[in-house]
Amino acid sequence: MPIAVTGVIAMDHLMTFPGRFPERSAADRPHVASLAFLAERLAIRRGGAAANVAFGLGRLGLDPVLVGAVGSDFADYQVWLKQHGVDTESVLVVPGEHTARHVCTTDLEGQRVSTFLPGAMGASATLSLRSVARRTGGLGLVVVEPGDPAAMLRHTEECRAMGLPFVAHPSWRIGGRAGRADLKSLVHGASCLITDEGESERLRESTGWSGPRVLDRVGVWVTTLGAAGARIERAGQEPSRVPAPGSVTVAEPSGAGDAFRAGFLAGAAQGAPLERAAQLGCALASFALETPGTQGYAMDVRRLLNRVRETYGHTAAAAIRRLLTYAA
Repeated sequence: MPIAVTGVIAMDHLMTFPGRFPERSAADRPHVASLAFLAERLAIRRGGAAANVAFGLGRLGLDPVLVGAVGSDFADYQVWLKQHGVDTESVLVVPGEHTARHVCTTDLEGQRVSTFLPGAMGASATLSLRSVARRTGGLGLVVVEPGDPAAMLRHTEECRAMGLPFVAHPSWRIGGRAGRADLKSLVHGASCLITDEGESERLRESTGWSGPRVLDRVGVWVTTLGAAGARIERAGQEPSRVPAPGSVTVAEPSGAGDAFRAGFLAGAAQGAPLERAAQLGCALASFALETPGTQGYAMDVRRLLNRVRETYGHTAAAAIRRLLTYAA
């Protein structure tokens, strides 16, 4: 049965400022609230965590179902996703609205000024996983990516009520608009919780739960560690670590986490041991790091397996090859 991925679908507008923000700051004039920067380049790219994860799952040969709300400007993006194996029939198009926008300006030191426009995203709270399951003949797993808070809560509760295993990735909802009770609800009962290092610390602070208490409420806790790979924790067991491939030339860090989750979930959904699934996730993330844009990486099975072989050995490469039978 397919994997449903819920959450934000967005367009990213990325600009580069050929200077350093502090040089142009108004720190000496605190009453001035407006700043202006002359950008050098603009890149408009397809994005949104849910769409990025669904894209990765599609490239790996699964049949992900994307669940979210977009504006009437979604047509070209929809064609792109369908071409890469994503079922978009459960995406709600809201006439007169824009698909969510992320506008980000980055200076020469990597500092960012970002603005996020939710646009049609709020309508995703009207979408029911029960309807998605009826249309698709059932769901094997639901991935709850960051998005509209009401939609995240609804889809998490539907999973519990329907007995559907779900993956929790609250990300930027941790410590943000989500209160303590809501955050606990997003995590409780998840078959897998995925965070990065900063998110894992904020999760403990925001919920008041210690690490062991979190593990009492989820099946598995996966923490991504950047260049150090990933840590996998289970209640009552010693954590295991999976290293990331070395010698990666980073073109753009955004999207690597989404690619990791796609690879990890593709492996786990096919019954691979979690450590093996994390190896696939780390390998796919390394390709995302080397490519500008969150959906710009190519799915070259031979190169992917070579990287797995170099990092994890021949046995790992053979096992992961069996997971990529239908990879695009």
